[in-house]
Amino acid sequence: MSPSRVEWIAALLFALALLHTFSTKAFQALAHRGRRHAGMWHLLGEVEVVFGFWAIVLLLVMAFFQGSKAAVDYAESRQYTEPLFVFVIMVVAASRPVIAFVQSLVEKLARLAPVRDGIAQLWLALTLVPLAGSLITEPAAMTLAAMILVPLIFRADIPERPKYAVLGVLFVNVSIGGTLTSYAAPPVLMVASAWQWDTAFMARTFGWKAAVAVLINATLVTGFVRRHLRDSTEQPVESSAPVPLTVSLIHLAFLAAIVAFAHHPVIFVWVFLSFLGYAQAYERHQSPLILKESLLVGFFLAGLVVLGGMQQWWLQPIVSSLSPLLLFFGALGLTAMTDNAALTYLGSLISTITEPAKYMLVAGAVAGGGLTIIANAPNPAGVALVRRGFADESVGALELLLGALPPTAVAALLFLL
Repeated sequence: MSPSRVEWIAALLFALALLHTFSTKAFQALAHRGRRHAGMWHLLGEVEVVFGFWAIVLLLVMAFFQGSKAAVDYAESRQYTEPLFVFVIMVVAASRPVIAFVQSLVEKLARLAPVRDGIAQLWLALTLVPLAGSLITEPAAMTLAAMILVPLIFRADIPERPKYAVLGVLFVNVSIGGTLTSYAAPPVLMVASAWQWDTAFMARTFGWKAAVAVLINATLVTGFVRRHLRDSTEQPVESSAPVPLTVSLIHLAFLAAIVAFAHHPVIFVWVFLSFLGYAQAYERHQSPLILKESLLVGFFLAGLVVLGGMQQWWLQPIVSSLSPLLLFFGALGLTAMTDNAALTYLGSLISTITEPAKYMLVAGAVAGGGLTIIANAPNPAGVALVRRGFADESVGALELLLGALPPTAVAALLFLL
């Protein structure tokens, strides 16, 4: 088989993976009916498994037609720093001492607001935490926000529509909330060095617009779901002892070190292993670490890296052929079908791209980062943490798209100013 045919097969498998992503609720429904192969249906209904599964199919196809060496060489040529980082940051950010510290901060700020605690906590989780993603990176912000929102909104007694509205705003706000700096949002990171975009440039060009959009989105969705919210006094009280401040600060130090060395996997993995040792030594202050959920998210992103690496042949001509305004809407739509970081990376390879086109490409990519589970790298992490609050413990791709459309429109309008 010629390379062009392999690329066609890769594009077909990518399309099948997208279709599979939109079908996970159907697989989960089959699993819950108790059929003979319920275990297999449940596995195929795990959204985090989708791209990893189809990436394995691609490598098997390459091995069959081009030889095992070609398949292994291609797999080893991919860059897996981001999937590994997301796995590590999810585990640390979702540890009990970190969540307890952030939750305590949110509760104290909520008491200062002239509204009910539940309303204030939801609003803060959808504004303060996503904007903090510009400092602690978007995957960490997604993990913290999702963990705070689970007891507030992702509960069995709340209808599905408000949940999808909040989830859509969370995904969009995290995607745009990381644009105040040049290192926190994956699609920005891909072009920052090539185009010399520093943090000052990001703050004055993208950041203030993103902050306004985050505030508008959070305010609108909070008003929409406010009648479903309970105050903190109505929440179930945990029986476990409070976490000492010293332990929380040590966990935050581990988190800060991992963020500081986010692009150096050898170092942040060493820090992570040290964190695991500390967590084991002070087990009485811990809840079970979310290792399974984090591994599945890493598997999803690694599969996206493998499958996405073979899509350049059709994506780059589209990106390079559009005018700046069309490029904005093209990036907005393409982001829903492929990771927005991959899309901006392809744009960075175009030597003739103009300054207006650079802005429109990144603006469209980050504005559309909440439309689907694969649109932005932190989204699978959010799904893994909140999906148990949905029917069949599965997040529907179409319902997520509908929930994300209003906040996406707000972000798009602000970026087009």
